[in-house]
Amino acid sequence: MRISELARAAGVGISTVRFYERRGLVTPTTRGHGGYRHYDHEALRRLKFVRRAQRLGFTLTEVEQILAVSGLDTDDLGDVITEKVTEIEQRVRDLERVRRALLEVAANGVQEQCPVLAALDGSAKD
Repeated sequence: MRISELARAAGVGISTVRFYERRGLVTPTTRGHGGYRHYDHEALRRLKFVRRAQRLGFTLTEVEQILAVSGLDTDDLGDVITEKVTEIEQRVRDLERVRRALLEVAANGVQEQCPVLAALDGSAKD
């Protein structure tokens, strides 16, 4: 498939595909007449993986590290995995604090100090 078809199938812009190609995350299988890039279904799978990983909070550097060792033993991912798990756990705690604050506002209205603001600035109780 050509770059426009790949971009459309993955739900991204052509410029995004080109950016990922420069980073080495996606590579064309061949170049056709006139220099047109052609991609296979593996490129589409990788592109969707990159987008999904980014939506989940992984940086492109982390995605590159994961893809670089994807065929190797997961022990090679050690630090990346540990750091990401720690980051996710913190985000879950923060989101839970905000959820509780929103439920409090829904039940009681805004009091002296808005619980949502307190949850977002970290001053709310866990």
